[in-house]
Amino acid sequence: MSLRVLHVLDHSIPLHSGYTFRTLAILREQRKLGWNTFHLTSPKQTGCDALEETVDDVWHFHRTPAAAGPSSRLPGLEPIVLMRQLEKRLAEVVARVKPDLLHAHSPVLNAIPALRVGRRLGIPVVYEVRAFWEDAAVDHGTTHEGSLRYRLTRRLETHALRQADHVFTICEGLRSDIAARGVPASGITVIPNAVDIEKFEPGGTPDEALKARLGLTGATVLGFIGSFYAYEGLDLLLEALPALLQSRPEVRVLLVGGGPQEDALKAQAQAMGLAEQVVFTGRVPHAEVQRYYDLIDVLAYPRHSMRLTELVTPLKPLEAMAQGRLLVASDVGGHKELIRHGETGWLFQAGSAQALATAVDALLQRRADWPLLRQAGRSFVETERNWTASVARYAPVYDRLAPTARADAHATA
Repeated sequence: MSLRVLHVLDHSIPLHSGYTFRTLAILREQRKLGWNTFHLTSPKQTGCDALEETVDDVWHFHRTPAAAGPSSRLPGLEPIVLMRQLEKRLAEVVARVKPDLLHAHSPVLNAIPALRVGRRLGIPVVYEVRAFWEDAAVDHGTTHEGSLRYRLTRRLETHALRQADHVFTICEGLRSDIAARGVPASGITVIPNAVDIEKFEPGGTPDEALKARLGLTGATVLGFIGSFYAYEGLDLLLEALPALLQSRPEVRVLLVGGGPQEDALKAQAQAMGLAEQVVFTGRVPHAEVQRYYDLIDVLAYPRHSMRLTELVTPLKPLEAMAQGRLLVASDVGGHKELIRHGETGWLFQAGSAQALATAVDALLQRRADWPLLRQAGRSFVETERNWTASVARYAPVYDRLAPTARADAHATA
């Protein structure tokens, strides 16, 4: 009998996000190891009214309907209602699939229902932290660090971490923070962000017709592809542009994607008189993203320094390195875990528009070094940041927590 793991998720494909891409990579590699994976999403999965959904003819998801009734709309009660709804649905799914292990993924709103169901039914529960809910709320502007809500949420997070049978997380920054909350080092395992290296080829030739349509013919293109959240620091990228234009008038900024900061960024570009130098494409189909990557000379990741970015490693720089792309990034902790300055990318002082402009200019001056930078980045992800190696780290913990199922699997292998 193969190990049966029920993953409890915030959301999943067909929605596209760093969260869903990491989830899909984990599930794919766990299936390769011979494990049976089952999947339940929270009421935050949008665009699906069915209780079950199969995506891409392969991935079957159990869904949790949003709660109905007046109590579900009362201010401040939404998290409690969500957890109750998820706990109820989780108990139903557990009765059907009979898992050996519950694997709850961030946020803590998924962990608490999993812990309640797991304790009630005697099923081991592991909790995987990708970011802390309270820090994400600060960036979204729904609270501030040190507020009552922030402190209560942090306390809830700490409770879940201490109650889980084991904690997984994505990087050393988060591991250190979790350990500081009283979780023993032996109870924490880092499953680093990685890439499917075979899905990424070194950058191709720019599509000149697309380049012309966007007004980028003859330009040196500094770009960003992704979601426009405040912590990404795209406002800093625009602040740095005038200094760059003084010495390099051919530079243009290409912003591909959308998100909460899109309108503010467009207004900033207009107010700075940069409407002709900054190109917004809006969101593009996933199949078309590679064409836009090929237009960009240097990718920029100017994340602002805050708890979220200091602790959490992003996926985008890894994907850029897998494609052999050139990149500049702020020196927040999440970036410093991934990027070796001058070897696989270029780091600059977070929050400084001048430092960003200087870094881009320095990289553009060192064209002779570009092939080495491209190759070093690609080699880093090939050898250190591939999903097969990352997901293999689950095995010792799963073996310990569900030994009977794993022993049966080995016996029949």
